[in-house]
Amino acid sequence: MHAGRIAQLLLQCGADSGKSRPDDLIPLSEAVDSGSPALFEALLDHEIRGRYPEIELLEARDLARRWHETGVEAELRRRTGSRDAVGRTPVQDGEYDSVVEFTLGGMTVRDGHGAILTYVEELLGVRTSFEELMDRALAQVDQQDHATWSRASLQLGGRREEATWTAAAALRTSPDPSRRLFGAEVLRLIHLFDDSDEDAFAGPALDLFTDWAAAETDVAVLTEVLVALGEHSDPHAEAALLPHVGHPDARVRRAVAQGLSALTSPPVFSGDARTALLGLMADPDAVVRQTACRVVAGGRDHDPVFADAMAAVLDDTDRLVQLAAVYGLALHDDERCVEAARLLGPPQRGSLEEESYLDEVWRYEWRRDHR
Repeated sequence: MHAGRIAQLLLQCGADSGKSRPDDLIPLSEAVDSGSPALFEALLDHEIRGRYPEIELLEARDLARRWHETGVEAELRRRTGSRDAVGRTPVQDGEYDSVVEFTLGGMTVRDGHGAILTYVEELLGVRTSFEELMDRALAQVDQQDHATWSRASLQLGGRREEATWTAAAALRTSPDPSRRLFGAEVLRLIHLFDDSDEDAFAGPALDLFTDWAAAETDVAVLTEVLVALGEHSDPHAEAALLPHVGHPDARVRRAVAQGLSALTSPPVFSGDARTALLGLMADPDAVVRQTACRVVAGGRDHDPVFADAMAAVLDDTDRLVQLAAVYGLALHDDERCVEAARLLGPPQRGSLEEESYLDEVWRYEWRRDHR
């Protein structure tokens, strides 16, 4: 019932959904009842979407709305008649999103009905209001990681229009951090999705997020604002990022480190960015150290000071930090990556991240030996 992730993997790996027989496809109502957005969206892959008539889409929309408005626990109690305690378990649904899985009376249902409703409305050409989509997102306990939140923000960001921009920007002054967070994400996505030559939202986004970063006090909102700033290759963005390099929360420092990677179009980092990155490579938090190493690795600034800084973390207590340093040294054509990779050994089974890090060492050796 909750095989959405498996279905998505099959499609990504080349499975031909168009060869499915009609009897192979479950009714959309069953997918809605499962509460798994990943399963529902896999069933509506573009190659088989036409097999579901519009009436079934409309019924799926109404059923998803009923689940969403009633609530999973209440609907489960109605269907099972059970008064036992409800089991709740956060689970991943699809590649990026999470949901909560509810268990009661022998039934297991995920709470992704808001995301399913938003998705099927989009397929039907229904333009749901900004306010309703925001309310769906904010109803989730896990909020930003939840499938309903991400589906709502992605749909609004994809509209790339002034009215949505204005509605999201107005949330900046909300006393509710959750509303500010939602507004910041929608604004970031509007700019990120604007692939027009005019890039009309670039200037307003940079100005808004620059001012916002200086005033925001909530950690989650500030992190989202800094991520947004990091998507601008502009000295003003760097100037707004750097004051937060010593922030006490690691999430903020990671956003600063990652944000500096967007500013590497010049041949070298600015002096302040260089100082910040060198400090972040020695950060107390392993994820921050790894992020800073990756940024330095991918930059075009091959100053030996960076190679030495990466070499200094080859004996880090965290394996992924070590691997990021090996990766960076390989990209900087530094021979020290070879012995370090040998000591680390082969990538852990199934870890694409480790494979990508260590593959770069092989490429360095090929370049070295074929000069």
